[in-house]
Order: sequence, then C-alpha cells, then structure tokens
Amino acid sequence: MKKIIGSLFFVLTMLIANLALAAPDIYDLPVSQEGRAALIRDYTMKHYGEDIQTITPRAVVVHWTAQDTWKSTYHWFYNANFYQQPNELNVCSQFLVDRDGTIFRLCPETQLAKHTIGYNHAAIGIENVGGLDNKVEDLTPEQLKANVELIRYLKAKYPTIDYVFGHYQQDAARASGLYREQVEGYYSIKVDPGKKFMTALQKELSDDGFVFYEP
Repeated sequence: MKKIIGSLFFVLTMLIANLALAAPDIYDLPVSQEGRAALIRDYTMKHYGEDIQTITPRAVVVHWTAQDTWKSTYHWFYNANFYQQPNELNVCSQFLVDRDGTIFRLCPETQLAKHTIGYNHAAIGIENVGGLDNKVEDLTPEQLKANVELIRYLKAKYPTIDYVFGHYQQDAARASGLYREQVEGYYSIKVDPGKKFMTALQKELSDDGFVFYEP
C-alpha cells in the first residue's frame, strides 16, 4: 500500500510540475545565428568585461517595437550584425508578441540578446508590436494576456527570475543590483512599453511574487 501511495504521489507531483511549466503557444521564428556568438563575445567583453553567451535569467524586460508589424521588427532583428555598424551586435529580444497575441521565440531563451542597456546579461526581453514611432500607447488586450502567460511560463521554468519591468523603468530597476555597464556614457532614454501597459501588466501579475517598480 505504501508503495502504491508513493507511486501515486510521484505521478501527482510530476503532473503538477508539468502544469506549472505548461507554455502558452510559442512559435519559433529564429533570427540568424551566423556570426552571432562572436558578436556577443565582443559586446559582452566590451560592456561586462567577460564573455557571456548564456544568461541566468533574473528579470524580464518588456518593450514595444515602435513599428506596426511583426515582419518589420523581425527583419530589423534578423541579422546578427547591426546594420549601421556591421561589427556590432544587433538589437534583439528573445520574444516578439504580435498585436493579436501571437508569441514568437526569436532566439534561445537563455542566449544573451541586446535589448536593454545594463541588463542584457541577466534579462529576457519581450518585444510587443506597437508604439509606432515611440508615441502611441496602443498595445492590445491580446498582447497583455500573452505577456502575462509568457512571463508566468518563464518564471515556472526559471525560478531565478524575480523582477519584471518596462524598458522605461531601467533607472528604477537599478535598485535590483542587476545593472552592469562599464562603458561610460552608454545610455539611452526609453518610453516603452508605456505606463498604461505596465500598470495593467503589474496588476495582472501582482500575486505572482515578482518585484515591480512604480509605473
């Protein structure tokens, strides 16, 4: 009887674990990996003083694309090298969420991606299609739902994730102790993904144990 109970408990535990890790629908849409490892090495040596190819996720940073289609963003992110400066690592995030809530995975979840100055060594980025020209707070309810599901999935898969913040909250997020940057003056002002979206996202995730910052 004890063996039967033990076996049932094990099965139940595994079922609960699988449910916790159940991912939302995620479609793999990989960016080019050609030359990416070398460019990541150059970037991380310059900005962190060490070669970091794979991150231990501690935070999720939420963005908008400032473009109106997922295709235009994907085209911009696709090449490993930055268009204006071919010897520099291109911008990219691990995930891209279309306006209807479709989630695309652009690169391995723990591959370092260049999306938030000072935090790329520890943060997974989520890009949301919208915010055209960084002026309009127009992210959709479908994107909000997708972000909530994706962040919960990531937290279940990577228990090291404690922080969720918008790109515009980059200064407040220094309180996390995660910020690292050794290039003086390397900084840019951000407004994405808008206060309205982050306020709604924080409300939806308020019981999930994350550290947030004032919207």
